[in-house]
Amino acid sequence: MATEAWLTPKHHFPYELIPYELSIGSPFPLGATVDQGGVNFSLFSAHATGVELCLFDDAGHSESHRIALSEQTQQIWHGYVHGLKAGQLYAYRVYGPYEPQLGHRFNPHKLLLDPYARQLVGEYQHHRANYGYELNSSSEDLSFSTLDNAAFMPKCKVVDIRPLIAAAKASAIRPLVRRPLAQSIIYEMHLKGFTAAHPEIDDKRRGTFAGLASKPAIDYLVELGVTCVELLPVQAFFTEPFLLEKQLTNYWGYNSIGFFAPEPSYLSSADISEFRVMVDALHSAGIEVILDVVYNHSAEGSRLGPTLSFRGIDNLSYYRLHPNDKRFYINDTGCGNTLNINHPRMLQLVLDSLRYWVEVMGVDGFRFDLAACLGREAYGFDPGSGFFDALLQDPVLCQVKLIAEPWDIGPGGYQLGNFPVAFSEWNDRYRDTMRRFWRGDHGMLPEFARRFHGSGDFFEHSGRPPAASINFLTSHDGFTLGDLVSYTHRHNLANGEDNRDGHQENFSYHYGVEGPTSDPNIMAIRARQQRNLLTTLLLSQGVPMLLSGDETGRTQLGNNNAYCQDNKLNWFDWSSLGMDRELLAFTRTLIALRKRFPLLCARHFIHEQLAAQPLASSCARLDWFSRQGDQMTKSLWSESMCRSLSVVLSGDLALKGKQQALLLMVNADDNPLVFTPPTLAHLSPWQCLIHTQSDSQLGTPLDTQSSPCAGPLDAQVLPTRYQLQDRSLMLFHADLIL
Repeated sequence: MATEAWLTPKHHFPYELIPYELSIGSPFPLGATVDQGGVNFSLFSAHATGVELCLFDDAGHSESHRIALSEQTQQIWHGYVHGLKAGQLYAYRVYGPYEPQLGHRFNPHKLLLDPYARQLVGEYQHHRANYGYELNSSSEDLSFSTLDNAAFMPKCKVVDIRPLIAAAKASAIRPLVRRPLAQSIIYEMHLKGFTAAHPEIDDKRRGTFAGLASKPAIDYLVELGVTCVELLPVQAFFTEPFLLEKQLTNYWGYNSIGFFAPEPSYLSSADISEFRVMVDALHSAGIEVILDVVYNHSAEGSRLGPTLSFRGIDNLSYYRLHPNDKRFYINDTGCGNTLNINHPRMLQLVLDSLRYWVEVMGVDGFRFDLAACLGREAYGFDPGSGFFDALLQDPVLCQVKLIAEPWDIGPGGYQLGNFPVAFSEWNDRYRDTMRRFWRGDHGMLPEFARRFHGSGDFFEHSGRPPAASINFLTSHDGFTLGDLVSYTHRHNLANGEDNRDGHQENFSYHYGVEGPTSDPNIMAIRARQQRNLLTTLLLSQGVPMLLSGDETGRTQLGNNNAYCQDNKLNWFDWSSLGMDRELLAFTRTLIALRKRFPLLCARHFIHEQLAAQPLASSCARLDWFSRQGDQMTKSLWSESMCRSLSVVLSGDLALKGKQQALLLMVNADDNPLVFTPPTLAHLSPWQCLIHTQSDSQLGTPLDTQSSPCAGPLDAQVLPTRYQLQDRSLMLFHADLIL
């Protein structure tokens, strides 16, 4: 129920007289803005009846002053505090009706974070005072809590970003590192997990932005050969109460609360410029930075969650609520709430946040979590939604890399292939197809070819290139690559949900034993399968994304939903026991091969040519053959029991006028198979680049004049007939002789 006593601000605070002069100030820019004379504060709330700025001491423990912001312009409350300086800690209390049925949840007993805060100081502490209603009351969220939560909340810090802006304008590094997305090799990593256990990095810097900026971390990435890191959320986030009660944390960070503030626990110092220093260090090494961002929901959760920021500032404006009973949140995210991206001020906040991370912090692009939410209008998903239109016309944001996770749990939530032309998309059809094909599922050849070719059936219809497909085998969400070939079932008991969480169907297989084994035959099959999958990923058209640690055989012991495990289960294992150096060397070779042959990342889809045409008649072509060396026909494609084929990619592969061809022979069968290379004119002899066969069982040439390939980058010539080991592949190249 509404409480009249809280509809207007109180002015008789037990605080010392305000020593600061207050003037009208400006509604724009939103947030706290520093200049030579003081700080301008600006906060949007359409339905508030009063807003108070609360100032705190340097430790954030004691509230020293409250200042009522009485000026309103376009529903924005603002005021300029003279004499205030950068470093000041602050937050807000907002007055208004507490009427959950009408969508209002104002409660001035709750200290609220500024949505535009550039930095948060202090830790969030789980306490009943953080809730706007009385916990355990019979009326649930209809009751009203008078507990003050200031002692349990972090505080916002006034940050002078002018030096960062000046440094960004002066930087000459970033324009030099930009490359087309089609030429990118993305490395998805957790900022903390990558360096948390690194033995060559100082304890203070491990797991921080400074840790990733360190020489050992960057040297590893350069030697691996990746061109871009995609960081799991680094914007400030809180752990959900139900995890805190189980003494777990939200390790992944998909629970954002501050869209401008770096996650405080990732800072090794009190200076947010540490993030910009990290970006510049990566840029200097030729590596771009993409942020995984969460603009679909906030850390405040469902109607029974805490009041931390948006809910107490203007619940009705910031969130999408059920029209018939505004107590309830529309939950298209599965996280309890959905941010109202259709509201102009919420839309402005997201765009301002994106520009801030580009212009001030220097990042090169974004991966949008549950991006279907961002394109959903009242009538459903629309690639011409207000958010997409606003984003793509923005002169800054239209130039950066944009990647969508093309689904959520809302109505019409699966939208692979339906995003605007400027977007690339995580392609789960690629993931599932390659897993199933190499697992040995029947009837997968046509689907394998479509995904290997760049998934033109999803993207080309709208004029999008192969780079629209972000190809991945594994990601943070699910099994690691090593676990994909070691477990058939999930093992998530450590999450405290009785193994009910996480994906049930992973298209995985253990090849004889669930989990670790010392059986050499099983270990050999698992090693081949990891190499098969990685080779397929790096040779496919589209943009490959590698999960951090897959190149070293990292395991999560079968946990396919390790979102709450902030421990060695999730951290990169730098120890000699935890690092498969042979697999690492193999992955480095694959990445080098992709860079050596640029047509593996073609700018346009390669269409089928007539079989009678010579290879050299087209700039680029892709030809499919059976293992007997015959051109694939409709009847051959329809053989559901067939799990083998050869593919020839030819054209100006080096982009230097030299015509070359690549031959990939694939055997996903559980038996050795004999391959006859296709007979093609104008080719020099095929020579081996890489293979995934076990050295002890290397296939045998079936003519007596040739010897087999003996290893990666070998120069041996392909025989006319060759027996390829079960579950393996071979890659060859040849010059086109014109």
